[in-house]
Amino acid sequence: MSIGEVIRAPAIKVGDNINTDVIIPSKYLVYTDPETLGKHCLEPLIPNFYERAKNGVILVAGKNFGMGSSREQAAIALKGAGVLAVIAESFARIFFRNAINNGLPVIVLPGITKVVEDGDIIEIRLLEGKVKVEGKAEFTIKPLDPKIMEILRAGGLIPYLRKQLGLA
Repeated sequence: MSIGEVIRAPAIKVGDNINTDVIIPSKYLVYTDPETLGKHCLEPLIPNFYERAKNGVILVAGKNFGMGSSREQAAIALKGAGVLAVIAESFARIFFRNAINNGLPVIVLPGITKVVEDGDIIEIRLLEGKVKVEGKAEFTIKPLDPKIMEILRAGGLIPYLRKQLGLA
């Protein structure tokens, strides 16, 4: 799945310090299928997350989202569950890069958790650097680097590299 320049979906909000073992518990790491991982995404925190997210959501998080182990499956599980993008106050660095590498847009936006509630409609304009919370607020963010946008549009780093090498 590749990503477009505009993402619009309802929000699901979580708090600070959400670690990768909460995003996808280690007992599910035997699976590789994104949808199977997605069905267990955020299960310890929001048991019905997959049902709420499967039609497409934007996950809004507090500080230090994706801390903990460097498991790539965390980003894969989020995408498999239906998460179209993650907006957080801050990210663990390795999660941030894993998300980009797996084609999941991640936006750093301090203060977002003070504005957004579950169900709010959010629109992200990646190239313009705009995040709008419908009926509440609009934020200007640093637009994503064009190279990162190419990786996201391709669906992740591996599809991007395959295309660059003429293997796709």
